[in-house]
Amino acid sequence: MLSLAESMTALRQIAESRPVATLARAFADAGYEFALVGGPVRDAMLGRAVTDLDFTTSASPDETRAVLETVTKNIWDVGREFGTIAAQVHGEQVEITTYRADVYRADSRKPEVSFGDSIEGDLVRRDFTINALALMLPELKLIDISGGVEDLIAGRIVTPASPEVSFTDDPLRMLRAARFASQLDFAVSPATEAAMAQFADRLDIISAERIRDELTKLLLTADPVPGIRLLVETGLAARFLPELVALVETQDDHGRHKDVYEHSLTVLRQAIELEAERHRARVGDSGEPVTPDLVLRLASLLHDIGKPATRRFEAGGVTFHHHDVVGAKLARKRLRELRFDNATIKRVARLVELHLRFFGYSDQQWSDSAVRRYVRDAGTELEQLHILTRADVTTRNRRKAERLDHAYDDIERRISELAEQEELAAVRPELDGAAIMRILEIPPGPLVGRAYAHLLEVRLDEGVIGEEAATERLIAWFREQSEADEG
Repeated sequence: MLSLAESMTALRQIAESRPVATLARAFADAGYEFALVGGPVRDAMLGRAVTDLDFTTSASPDETRAVLETVTKNIWDVGREFGTIAAQVHGEQVEITTYRADVYRADSRKPEVSFGDSIEGDLVRRDFTINALALMLPELKLIDISGGVEDLIAGRIVTPASPEVSFTDDPLRMLRAARFASQLDFAVSPATEAAMAQFADRLDIISAERIRDELTKLLLTADPVPGIRLLVETGLAARFLPELVALVETQDDHGRHKDVYEHSLTVLRQAIELEAERHRARVGDSGEPVTPDLVLRLASLLHDIGKPATRRFEAGGVTFHHHDVVGAKLARKRLRELRFDNATIKRVARLVELHLRFFGYSDQQWSDSAVRRYVRDAGTELEQLHILTRADVTTRNRRKAERLDHAYDDIERRISELAEQEELAAVRPELDGAAIMRILEIPPGPLVGRAYAHLLEVRLDEGVIGEEAATERLIAWFREQSEADEG
């Protein structure tokens, strides 16, 4: 955290910016209290970039809108029933919410909205003390009713009210605690963590979409592992990601195989590091920030979730035969239940299913045909598969790790060389469906698909053979099919 003097300087700079100063003056002139609140105050005091401007006010939603109409024409409702009006002021998007004093029902996380009459009453209902900070504008008075500044200094996550009340009111706050632990590199207080474990079952009233959104935010932090550990240790992960918790149960006190849970967390961290390294290699010194890849991070975390169901103790050790295929099915099912979009589900499942494909390459180099198939099966996820496969090497055997690293260097080189020669990213036969129907004089139907599949196999096995040779292969295949049918 910045020193108090530095923090106030950072807050003053925000307050003096044109959009904030314009709003503060407009609300003051209209006779309403107005404050910058929550995340922007927290991040400014931590020396982090402030990306969102959230405000609270004593004005009602209708009064807020009337004030905004004096400074901008770009106004819209984002949650009028919850007291929030949004606007664009001097190019900056802002959200302004009326003081709240909500009441929660035991069977729902949605509050019965009640507007409050004081900034103190609004702050005490917020999730954590570090977010229960407000900067009154334009007077630049910092309001801290629950020790949020001290908790920022200590790097501590605490609820303003008792954690039992806070988490009973809104169970989603438990997931937010895990996210902030990773996002800010803060520690959750013992009492707060104990309440998370005690009220984990309250998470069952939260919609899958809300849980998905918080899980996504956690995974996109610089280091999601502390937050994930917290979710597992408090029992929260068991409510929405039981396949991850099952990895803990595969820990082996007898040393017959590596700890699958710890391995998965290590793979996730290594994938994030490789993601950043490859980004730096692409952009050089341009300073362009890396965009976290959710698909890669989900696949890294879930890549071994098929192991508990496939673990077998056999002579000489333990096996997990086909855990890649089983894991892909489990990942697809779980992500569907969490309401992830179909494209994300498909891509994550593909990476989980393919993550073992490479490991035979280090023992015996593949043919060009096998390399083409690897690229074809990876599709648009080839880059993520490169990263996941490399990150999956967590062995402490230095010689083995180096051998695998060199082998993957080699396969990437071969992919690059074949791509230059054959447009490998778009592997397809020389003849399309229309050409097949014209050459064979057949109508649309399953036979066209079978012919195309045959030509694709030829393409994968032999590379580019040219349209004339492909036509000859097609006619020969068709003749064989006809003879077989006659026989």
